[in-house]
Amino acid sequence: MPVVANIFAVSCTVEFQGSDFESQIPPSPLPRYNPAMASILVIGPHPDDQELGMGGSIARLAGQGHRVHLVDMTNGEPTPLGTPERRAKEAAAAAKILGVERTLLGLPNREVVHTLDARHRLAAVIRRHRPNWMFVPYPIDAHPDHVATTRIAEDARFDAKLTRSAIPGEPWHPKRIIYYYCTHLMMNFQPVFFLDVSGQMETKIAAVRAYESQFIENKSPVVEMVRTMNAFYGGRIGTPYAEPFFTYEALGFGGLDQLV
Repeated sequence: MPVVANIFAVSCTVEFQGSDFESQIPPSPLPRYNPAMASILVIGPHPDDQELGMGGSIARLAGQGHRVHLVDMTNGEPTPLGTPERRAKEAAAAAKILGVERTLLGLPNREVVHTLDARHRLAAVIRRHRPNWMFVPYPIDAHPDHVATTRIAEDARFDAKLTRSAIPGEPWHPKRIIYYYCTHLMMNFQPVFFLDVSGQMETKIAAVRAYESQFIENKSPVVEMVRTMNAFYGGRIGTPYAEPFFTYEALGFGGLDQLV
């Protein structure tokens, strides 16, 4: 063994004594990954779904400088205490709290159906905003509007990239679809990842409370339920609050410096 070790040492010494030694030195480590600001669409079946499912993440992403825009497939009405006009004011107030803007696609509430027309209407919005990422509801749900919204969004993502079509705008294909949870099912989720929203939790609660006709005047337990659920999710990653997400597609990371 000592002989082998000495031979190896000599061999290495001789190999790197040439004049081109410096050219064989590997380059310095790559600079820290610094992603550009992204364009993000958060698509919800009704005004308040985005706030309930990922309001903290919306506030966090917008606060980081990303361009976040909410898309409401319907106006959410009729409901027991709401009206279209009132719901629109509540939705605008919630968006302002989160630091974003929103667009109403105008499909009929309780009657959202996966059709070519609905796909192309949403594809036009995708082309207009050119998102890098799309957030859509988790595909398993008891509410037909939620299930249809996700199917429409998934297909609209494909439709938006097609050339020589009647869809307004230039072709565009969002790089990622990520699913958030606003489900009506009492089920155990298995998220792929969580986002720490401890610093945005009060902002999220304020945005949810902006829907007075849905959660305040009827003394709904939803607001405190949201806080409790986000605390539970936070406990799974060791933070006060977190929001869960799911994806079928592989996620790429520029580094692991933000893991908690």
